[in-house]
Amino acid sequence: MGRPHRHVYPGGTRFEVTTRCLHGRYLLPVGNHFRSIAIGIMARAKELYPVELYAFGGLRNHMHWLLGASDVDELANFVGYVKSNLAREAGRIVDWREKFWGRRFRAIEISDEEEAWIARLKYVLSHGPKENLVLRCRDWPGLQCVEALTEGKPLEGFWRDRSLEYEANRRGKATAPEAFVENYTLELDPLPCWRHLSREERQERISLIVEEVDSESARRVVLGGMTPLGVAAIRQQHPHDRPERSKRSPAPAVHAASKAVRQQMKEAYRLFVEAYREAAARLRAGEYDVEFPPGCFPPPRPFVPCDAGWPCSRAGPTKAPG
Repeated sequence: MGRPHRHVYPGGTRFEVTTRCLHGRYLLPVGNHFRSIAIGIMARAKELYPVELYAFGGLRNHMHWLLGASDVDELANFVGYVKSNLAREAGRIVDWREKFWGRRFRAIEISDEEEAWIARLKYVLSHGPKENLVLRCRDWPGLQCVEALTEGKPLEGFWRDRSLEYEANRRGKATAPEAFVENYTLELDPLPCWRHLSREERQERISLIVEEVDSESARRVVLGGMTPLGVAAIRQQHPHDRPERSKRSPAPAVHAASKAVRQQMKEAYRLFVEAYREAAARLRAGEYDVEFPPGCFPPPRPFVPCDAGWPCSRAGPTKAPG
């Protein structure tokens, strides 16, 4: 099965972005130190590629981001920057030098419906209790933004310029590591459906979502006798280990609250793919001036062999002399 075509509609599109560690291994560290590193990476990426970042979270073997992008290049650059730097920094901590992420990230479009956004936000924030790892959302020791969204606690981190540090060491200039560190504060954007609300109103609504997740977790403990693993046991997990079983379920095509909106989004994507494939077929046939639908990555040009009398270049055949 081919990969879904990445695209952003004119005016911007919102997504839930998911990426998983290789084999589902516990390669993402927990604790305040790596959280500060990750926040600094996301803040710097947001500065370089100004997406709208609404929330983030996940477990030790995968991550989720709720974000909005004005074009597909911005989306790919932001996620690629975050993933590559997270992999390098986490790899140093857990002594992992092989491939870090299992595959390309998956970006699933989210509708403008308030119900759809509440559902996705609840899903992202609830990973610790949902997987019976901790009792409350705030207890999760890994990457999460619960306190920032509910209490306005600043997300503070740092970025370490390892390229500049390497160049200084190569030249024999002994400098303290702190000289290459820059502090960052990550600013989260309000959910699109709650832009009209004040900061206090948004925090109150998100607090209700978190309380609902915590209540559901406590109910499972009381009625089902399912005791959470606990923070101490989570910290003792070896990062190179992986779960005995990984959930394998098809990713939804879109995230929508109603059937009608879901069908509209699927139809819009079908029309986009249809136009994309038609343009790609014309490109393969040798039409180099073909136009692709806006908000996508066109495929590379096909190979053109060099024939006698037709000098070739990387851009394709040039006009024969004379």
